[in-house]
Amino acid sequence: MSDEQRRTSLDTFMKSRPAGDLWIFAYGSLIWNPALRISERRVAEIHGWHQSFCLSMSVGRGTPGQPGLVLGLDRGGVCKGVAYRIDERDVSSELPILWSREMLVGGYNPIWTDLIGDGGEKFGAAIIFTIDQGHDNYAGGISLQEKVRRLAIAEGSWGSSADYLFRTIGSLREHGIHDVEIEHLGVMVASAAFEAFGEAA
Repeated sequence: MSDEQRRTSLDTFMKSRPAGDLWIFAYGSLIWNPALRISERRVAEIHGWHQSFCLSMSVGRGTPGQPGLVLGLDRGGVCKGVAYRIDERDVSSELPILWSREMLVGGYNPIWTDLIGDGGEKFGAAIIFTIDQGHDNYAGGISLQEKVRRLAIAEGSWGSSADYLFRTIGSLREHGIHDVEIEHLGVMVASAAFEAFGEAA
């Protein structure tokens, strides 16, 4: 997206903002590298979406010849992550930064959703970045074997897809979140990476 397209996207999106504090829900790199001015953070759940390595990346975490993968929110299930509250005085400065980052490559649809606290209570509405299943970069249909292979070997200017995976696992753990599926994926990727690079290293 161009700068103008991102500005238009953000302006249009904010017209549907619910009443109350503004929250952002983090489930991947926003946990370990938010790069935003944050007033409060809380562990939270969202319902109706689950995190999945379903966004193909030919830049940043991969190359055109060897695309990598990063997380997106795909339909169905529950996702546990970290909610960040942005102070009202910082909304106008921080959201353009967020949009420049999350809407750079394309593939995400931002929407509002309820945040659920540890006690099952709703405590706010957050921006979440869901995967666009109609986008060319959507990779939700690839096999587990191909997913592991890409995560194990793909690397781009921002680092490797494996690093993205392992940083996410570590950051989730730091917040007391143990995602069984992603941690199992981490074990498989570590094994595949060792087979690919271990002897050469």
